[in-house]
Parts: sequence; structure tokens; C-alpha cells
Amino acid sequence: MTSTSYSLCFLALLIFTSNIRSENELISHTQLKKLHNMLRTCHRSDPNLNDCLKKAIEDLRPYLAEGIPELFIPSCEPLYIPEIVMNQGNKGSVSVQSIYRNIRVYGPSQFVLKSVKVDMEKERLQIKVWLPFLHMTANYSIEGRILMLPISGAGLSEGNYTNIAANALVQGNTIIVNGKKHFNVQDVAIDFQIGHASIYLSDLFEGDSELGEAMNTFLNDNWRHVAQEFKPILEETIGDLFKKFANKLYHKYPIDDILPI
Repeated sequence: MTSTSYSLCFLALLIFTSNIRSENELISHTQLKKLHNMLRTCHRSDPNLNDCLKKAIEDLRPYLAEGIPELFIPSCEPLYIPEIVMNQGNKGSVSVQSIYRNIRVYGPSQFVLKSVKVDMEKERLQIKVWLPFLHMTANYSIEGRILMLPISGAGLSEGNYTNIAANALVQGNTIIVNGKKHFNVQDVAIDFQIGHASIYLSDLFEGDSELGEAMNTFLNDNWRHVAQEFKPILEETIGDLFKKFANKLYHKYPIDDILPI
């Protein structure tokens, strides 16, 4: 679930990074040559802008596994996330505090881009993506209650997610940096649906194998309900991650360099 949203946000960033122009002095000549070989030029005055951006993203697919350092885009196979902290309060049937570190997500580059919609006047971006499969590993720690049952542990976690449909709505505004207009991400609304999920948490209950296996069976039997409880905080957490990730690039490059008229 975490990986679904993050990879979707990753795609959103690609849309606005598809047109860095050669006069930008922040990129070396060698870097520019590499970028020009992989990037399709789109213009925000183009009446078919959405189609152009969709094709630009498809053009970048072969480069996603290695990543594109010139655009601050990390390797996508696997996609690495240092840490995610989730504190689910006493609302609903799930109340846990959990931390996931050294997260590695396999499969993001196999995305199918369903649609791209950019509204330049409202400074809004909407993306719909489908992913056939994602595999995620991480070091985890968790403490709390799930569906009224206590859960605690720290160890390795694995998750497999299939048939994933994800939507993202990115709302931004324009800011002025050194006299030039820059795009700024204000808010990210994410929604995702998963066809099926299976998870495994090692070393639950201080390594008690019987209790650990029972809890893993319980989580997998009730994965849909558990996912629904975690969904709001996951979407909020990933939205915050994307804002930091995207604004790192947007605040460096003016709008006219990223998406010329």
C-alpha cells in the first residue's frame, strides 16, 4: 500500500520534469545531452498537452529502473524509502504506532499510465495509474492493537500487492524565487484500491512463533479491513513525502524551464 502511493507520486513528478531546457546553467553539458536523448518536449500552450505529457512519461520508462539523478529521480527498481512513521490513534478498530525503515519496493516501473490531466490555470495535476504487482520489504517495529487484538514486534516485513489502481490529485501554486516563477506543491490527495494483499511480519511477540504465526494468519485473513483502517494515514504520510520530494526540484527550476510556453 505504501509503495503504491509513493510510486504514483513519483510519476506525478515526472510529468513536470519532462522539459528542462538547455539554457539552464544548473545542469552540465553532459547531463543535458543525456536528458535531451530521453525527454520529449511539451509546451503548456499545446491544446494536446495531456497527450504529450503521457507520451513523455512513457518515453522515460526505460530509464526508471536506474533512476535519473539529474532530475533527482531515484532508482525505481527497487524504489528505496529510508523511513515511514505511522501513528494510528484510537480511532476505529486499529490503534498502533509503527515505523518502517530501509523500505525497498519492487515493481513500480511496470506501471500502466491510464490518464494525465493538467489544468495550468488552476495549477492542478491529476494522474491515474494501474500497477499489476508490487513487492515490498522493510525493517519494522509495531506496538498497539489491531481489530481489538494486541500486536507487538520488531523484525523484517514483506508484502505482496496485486491489481493496484491509484489516483493522485496534486494542487499547487506559483511562488517567486530570484525573480522567476516556480511551481510549488501545496497539497496531494491520494486514493488507491488494491485487488489483493499478503503480508508477513517476522519476530512478532518477541519471537514467539506460535503467536506470531497466528497473528500473521489473522492479518492476511482480514487484510482488506486492516488496509481500510490504515488507508487515511498512509495517504497523508505519502502525500507529505511527495511534497518534499517534488518541491526539491520545483523550487530549483523555474516553470518556464520545466514546461515552456
